[in-house]
Amino acid sequence: MVKVHLKRQELRLSGMVQTSYVLMFLLLATVRGGPLFPEQLRTISTRKMHAPGNGPVFAIYYSALATFGVLANVVTIVILSQGKCGLSKCITRYLVFMAVTDFLVIITAVILSRLRAIYFPVSFLSTTPACSLIIVLSCASRDTSVWLTVAFTFDRFIAICCQKLKLRYCTAKNAAFVIGAVCVVASLKNVPFYFIYEAMQIIDNVPWYCSITEFYYNSVGWKVYDWLDRILSPCLPVVLILLLNALTVRFILAASRARMRLRAQSNGEKQSDPEMESRRKSIILLFAISGSFILLWLTYIIYFLVVQIRSDTYSIGSNSKDPMFILQESGYMLQLLSSCTNTCIYAGTQTKFREQLKGAVKYPFKLISNVLK
Repeated sequence: MVKVHLKRQELRLSGMVQTSYVLMFLLLATVRGGPLFPEQLRTISTRKMHAPGNGPVFAIYYSALATFGVLANVVTIVILSQGKCGLSKCITRYLVFMAVTDFLVIITAVILSRLRAIYFPVSFLSTTPACSLIIVLSCASRDTSVWLTVAFTFDRFIAICCQKLKLRYCTAKNAAFVIGAVCVVASLKNVPFYFIYEAMQIIDNVPWYCSITEFYYNSVGWKVYDWLDRILSPCLPVVLILLLNALTVRFILAASRARMRLRAQSNGEKQSDPEMESRRKSIILLFAISGSFILLWLTYIIYFLVVQIRSDTYSIGSNSKDPMFILQESGYMLQLLSSCTNTCIYAGTQTKFREQLKGAVKYPFKLISNVLK
């Protein structure tokens, strides 16, 4: 009896040790770089891994971001899909699918990754296959959202600056083709990320969490792939958006001056110009979307450039007093914020969208009022 009792105690103690060991790892959030080993275990591995912020500030921020992001993007999708905002079918398709990809970014990168790690650290999603898949889906959603913004900017550039090409390119059918191509390419481009992770700990034959393999840092091919990933998202998109917007502004200024001279010669007095008014509204929407995108991604780009210039590694701690950690987390927080700002832009720049939004907000109250009556 004594031996049996001692055996049970040993098993119970062993289980407690294993559980505490797992919790120690699972309390760390999962992001693209994988979770970080605790300070006392850093000598075991020299891999570059990122430990995201995990505290009340981050919990409050990401909870608010998830709530607003899901509601804002769902409302945007519903309103724009109805086609009552006075926008062309081509523009509407771009804006709808931009909202869809932003919604997926909130689901994968914020809810399934950051919030899951904060509120539900021990779950099926913490296993290596699951967290690897979440990382791939998150990166694919992010890249799709980024390049759809570029595609929309290019579409508006063609519509404003290339009148002959406008009739052939700026169509709903062509927009659907571009959107499909962007989704497929962005998804395929991020598939290799699934194979760069290994389990941090295996308990009862179950692999837990994602840790970047040593091969990823020692292989020239993977280093090239990592650089291409950073360049393709977001460095190249930012350059393209700035270039296209600069060309668009240049064309508009020249066309506006020429049009004003012609109208002054023909009419002899100033009159409202429907064509210029339409262009003005289109430009405001374009610049608001692309400007918001660049500003919210700027911190992320600055951090990437600082790391490359200093020949440093990415922040591998979770020290809130470390300037590099603060810069890194600020970049991620603003980057994710860009996935739920377009609704505010539409409400601020599009009168008909604002009217539809007011109707959507009032609808639940009207429904409750009718039920009570």
